Amino acid sequence: MSKIYLDHSATTPVEKSVMDAMMPYFREIYGNPSSIHSFGQEAMAGVDKARTEVAKFLNAEPGEIIFTSGATESDNLAVKGVIKALRQKTKNPRPMHVITSLVEHDAVLKPCMELEKEGVEVTYIKVKPNGVVDLEHFKESLKDNTILVSIMWVNSEVGAVMPIREIGKIIRKRNEERERNWKKLGPKERGERPEPVYFHTDATQAVNFFSCDVKWNYIDLLSLSGHKIYGPKGVGALYRRTGVPLSVLQNGGHQENGLRSGTLNTPGIVGLGAAIAALDKESQEKNNKKIVVLRDLFVDGVIKNVPDAVLNTDRKNSTPSHAHFSFLGVEGESILMSLDLSGIAVSTGSACASGSLKASHVLIAMGIKVEVAHNSIRFTFGKHNTEDEIRRVIDELPPIIKRLRDMNPLYKK
Repeated sequence: MSKIYLDHSATTPVEKSVMDAMMPYFREIYGNPSSIHSFGQEAMAGVDKARTEVAKFLNAEPGEIIFTSGATESDNLAVKGVIKALRQKTKNPRPMHVITSLVEHDAVLKPCMELEKEGVEVTYIKVKPNGVVDLEHFKESLKDNTILVSIMWVNSEVGAVMPIREIGKIIRKRNEERERNWKKLGPKERGERPEPVYFHTDATQAVNFFSCDVKWNYIDLLSLSGHKIYGPKGVGALYRRTGVPLSVLQNGGHQENGLRSGTLNTPGIVGLGAAIAALDKESQEKNNKKIVVLRDLFVDGVIKNVPDAVLNTDRKNSTPSHAHFSFLGVEGESILMSLDLSGIAVSTGSACASGSLKASHVLIAMGIKVEVAHNSIRFTFGKHNTEDEIRRVIDELPPIIKRLRDMNPLYKK
């Protein structure tokens, strides 16, 4: 019996057209893109094309795109790079304040925790029960010394879509207010021009489904990754709006305008460009319509056939791909392994945290009890899944849950 893959938030299969675009850069066009000779320049032409494709998708300029090894590196460069740059820029640096949310990926949370050890104040915004950041708490948290806000576009576990444009507008309004107040002061009282609040978003889980126009959404920095959009692993990008201060974290070369040293992963970058070029509006709408039908078929089937199944994904405000469930009385790991033995691949949460035995920080932030958080499974659907696959999972899941619950003497039937 064929296997079924329902873990597309962890990674996606590489599309054939993407692989076809990459193949020549493994053997035929193998020059180092930093080399001046024709071999290098031929490779650089592929990099430049990919840079243009990423910029086009984001409504940015090619020079605003920095290629990285993935969204984790992009997040670290954005969060730590802005702070480092501002420290170097200001002669008498004031205490700095950063805002993020309780449900961010560790690629943002861990750098923020490091900054706290260095004396930076960090506020972690609360989320509502559906996993969406609390805008009122965000507004209340803005301070005169806030210099960076980092809020993910889509939560990788439950699929909650954050109000990115609203957050961007609030930041823009606050920056304009700061500037006006500064200009009202006399020349002697003014001091240094106030630094604006910069807005970073990890859009790793959003790019596949939504238009990520950085201008429309007032975004200064944006992270993305190739392997979430049917592209290759080990490659990503950071959009950095022209003028945003950013210091290098990785030294050793001059690549990417000196902001990200290291020989460029030419085949991966070409693959990222090809994958993002395929995400035009028509393709996204077509795929989204197909995926949401499969997701809703699955959700309705589970709710009908499995008692005590709690849906943690707000279908009205999520990607079309996500369906996050808690099956009361059953450990998520046991469900995952049982499904895997049946040839069905799912996840208990973010793949990057799959080795952790702790309850999901995302679910805890949503107000879900620890014991219920441990009963959770994430199903994420892709454009190649079929209705027959979904119906098979709906058939196989109920007896698995029943068998595991029968083994739990604490579960009240």
